[in-house]
Amino acid sequence: MADEPAFSPRLLKADELGRIELVERGGRPAVRRDVAAARWWARAFARRAAAREARALAKLAGVDGVPELLRWDGRELLRGYIAGAPMQQAQPRARAYYREALRLLARLHRRGVVHNDLAKEPNWLVREDGRPALVDFQLAWSRGRRGRLFRLLAREDLRHLLKHKRTYCAQALSARQRAILDAPAPHSRLWRATGKRLYKLIARRVFGYWDNEGQGRIRD
Repeated sequence: MADEPAFSPRLLKADELGRIELVERGGRPAVRRDVAAARWWARAFARRAAAREARALAKLAGVDGVPELLRWDGRELLRGYIAGAPMQQAQPRARAYYREALRLLARLHRRGVVHNDLAKEPNWLVREDGRPALVDFQLAWSRGRRGRLFRLLAREDLRHLLKHKRTYCAQALSARQRAILDAPAPHSRLWRATGKRLYKLIARRVFGYWDNEGQGRIRD
C-alpha cells in the first residue's frame, strides 16, 4: 500500500483485515488503520499485525524514511504520512536511490527491526525528492536479541532490496550484491519449494492480492 496526498478522508484499502484511510490529524495528513473493521474471523490476526507495526514504528522513532507512530489503542493505528509514489509506479533507476535504500535498511537493523515484507514493491516509496521510504510494518520483527535468526531475516531484507535493484538498476549491482542474490537463505528456499504456492492461493482468493503488488481490493 502506497501513500497518496489528500486533504480529506479517503479510503485507500478495505479488505478482510480492516480499512486503511488517509485522514487529517492536527492539521496534517495521516494514515489510519481501522482494525475493528476487519472480518470477525480475521480480527485477532489484524490486531496482532497492527500491534507488530506499532512496536516497530515505536522502535524506529526519528528514522527518516519511516512513518511516525501517532497512536495505537488496540483498535486504531494512526501513523504519519509520507508523500511519494510506490516503487512499481516510480520505477527508480538512479543509483542514488539504492545507496540511500541500503542506508535506510541499515538504520532499521541497527534499531533491532527487520521489515520481513520487502519483496512487495508497494512497501518501498520513492519520495518527491527521489529518496526512499518504507511503509507497512505489519510483518516486522522487533522483539528479542539480534541473534542468528535476526541476522538471517535481516539478510533477506537486503536480498529483497537487491532484487528490486536488479529489476530497475541492474548495472549498479556489485559483485558482492550479485553473490547475495544468488544465495537465498535456507528458509527462503524452503518457502519457495513448499508454502509459497499455498500463500499465493490464499492471498488471491481471500484477500484479493495479486503477485507482488500487495494492494488488496476494496471490500464491499
